[in-house]
Amino acid sequence: MLIYTVCGAGIGTSVILKSNVDRVLLDLGIEADVQAVSVAKVESEELPAQLVLATPEVLSHITTVRSEVVVIENIHDLQVLREKLESALG
Repeated sequence: MLIYTVCGAGIGTSVILKSNVDRVLLDLGIEADVQAVSVAKVESEELPAQLVLATPEVLSHITTVRSEVVVIENIHDLQVLREKLESALG
């Protein structure tokens, strides 16, 4: 499974979110390839990730994505992140 964490440049918020997603997935016992990427990469992908995690700030910039998009309001709230991942992957 491929999961993208997205921010404008792919080097700030998305990296922090990726780290937290990796922690939650490890705790859940779920294996996935999690990649921190830019909006441009997500928009250019022909074979997109199965799941895209994005903050509300970039949501309007990822309009052509065919993947399921989950909005993450607080990238530091591991409990909410866990609930959203369980719902999306369950």
